[in-house]
Amino acid sequence: MEQLFLWAFCFIFPLCISSGLETEPPLELSHLTRELLESARDPEFFEWLVRARRKLHQNPELSFEEFETSQFIRTELESLGINFTWPLAKTGIVASVGSGSHPWFALRADMDALPIQEMVEWEHKSKKDGKMHACGHDVHVTMLLGAAKLLQQRRNELKGTVKLIFQPGEEGRGGAYYMVKEGVVEKVEGIFGLHVAQDMSVGAIGSRPGPFTACSGRFLATIQGIGVHGATHPVLAMSSAIISLQHIISRETDPLDSKVISVGLVKGGQAVNLIPETVTFGGTFRSVTLEGLYKLKQRIQEVIEFQVAVHECNATVDFMEEKARFYPPTMNEQALYNHVNKVGQHLLGGSSNVLYLPNSMGAEDFSFYSQHIPAAFFMIGAKNETMDSRIPLHSPYLVLDEQVLPLGAALHAAVAISYLDQHYSAVSSNLIIV
Repeated sequence: MEQLFLWAFCFIFPLCISSGLETEPPLELSHLTRELLESARDPEFFEWLVRARRKLHQNPELSFEEFETSQFIRTELESLGINFTWPLAKTGIVASVGSGSHPWFALRADMDALPIQEMVEWEHKSKKDGKMHACGHDVHVTMLLGAAKLLQQRRNELKGTVKLIFQPGEEGRGGAYYMVKEGVVEKVEGIFGLHVAQDMSVGAIGSRPGPFTACSGRFLATIQGIGVHGATHPVLAMSSAIISLQHIISRETDPLDSKVISVGLVKGGQAVNLIPETVTFGGTFRSVTLEGLYKLKQRIQEVIEFQVAVHECNATVDFMEEKARFYPPTMNEQALYNHVNKVGQHLLGGSSNVLYLPNSMGAEDFSFYSQHIPAAFFMIGAKNETMDSRIPLHSPYLVLDEQVLPLGAALHAAVAISYLDQHYSAVSSNLIIV
C-alpha cells in the first residue's frame, strides 16, 4: 500500500498539477494565520513564551552539552501531551503531532549556545560564566515550543503529521548532519527553519530561493620551530602565512565569486623576550559552492606549508572535518520557498513584510537537511528598537525583542498546517483519479 501511495504521489501528482488540477487548502489561509497569531499573542500564551525563553537564556549550554536544555524541552512537551523520541545525536529530540500518517512535514530549532561571556546587564542574564545564547537559539527553541502548543491544540484537525526537531550542535559542530544520519527526515516531504535577524524589524521575515547561505570549513595550523634560534622564528612564519592567506582571496579569486578566509585564533609565546618553539593559528573559510570550498582547503594547506618552509619551520594543518564538519550551502527549494512566502504575507500583513534577501556568506547546518529533502530557511526580524542595530549575532551585547516569539510560533504552525492541508488535498484527489 505504501509503495502504491508513494508512486501515486511522486508521478501522478506532478502531472495533475501541470494539468490545472491543483487544489487550494481546505482551510482558508488568511483565516488560519489570523487565528494562529491571535492565539500566540494571547497574554497568557505570550507570558508562557517569555518565561520559557528567559529560562533557556539563563542556562546556555554548548554544542552536544545541551542536557538541561533538552530536559526542559522534554518537560514542556510532556506537559502538552506530545510524544517524542530522545536522545538523538546525544541530546536531540524529535516530537510529532498529528495523525501519524502522510504527508509529513518538519519544523526545526537549534538548541546550543556559544562560548561567550554575556555583557548585557539584565535580570535574566546568563548564569553560566563564559556561555551565552548570543545567536538566538533560545528564541528558536521557544518559537518551536510555541508552535508545538498551537499544533497540539489543533491536533485532531491536522491532515498529516508534523515533526518537531530540536537539534543540538549547530555552532560549527554539524548537529544537523548527525540528526539526518539518525533518520529524523525519513518520511518527511519538506522542512522549514527560522533564524532570528537582529538587524530586521519585528514583523518582517526574509529569504531567497536557491542557495541562501554559504559553505564553510575550519582549520587549525601548528607551526614548529626551534626556540631562541632566530633563523627558525615560528612567529614570523605564522605572520607570513596569515598575510599570504589573504592573497588567495585578493589575487586568486574571481571578484564575482565570493570566498572568504578569516583568521580568528592566534597563540604564541608567553614571554616578550623569548621566541616560542610552537605557535598555532586558525580560522574559517567560506565559499558559495562546495567545489570552491575544497579548492580553498587545498590552497590554504599549500600556502601555509610553503610560507612556513621559507622560515625553516614545519607546519601541520588540521581541517577538523570530523569534529567541525564542513557545512554545505543551504538551498531553498523554490516551491517550498513560495509556500512560506505566501504564508508570511498573510500572517504579517502583506508582501512588504516578506523581504527578498541577498546571499549570505554566513553558514548554517540547516543545509544538511536541504541536501536530502525540500527545505526552506528564513530569517525573522527580532531587532530591539532601543538598541544599536549594528550589534551582530555572536556578540556579548546582543539583545533581541521578545515580541518575535508569538510571530515565530504562529509562522511555524501556519507553514506546517497549510502545507499538510494542501498536500493532503492534492494527494487525496489524485488517488481518486487512480
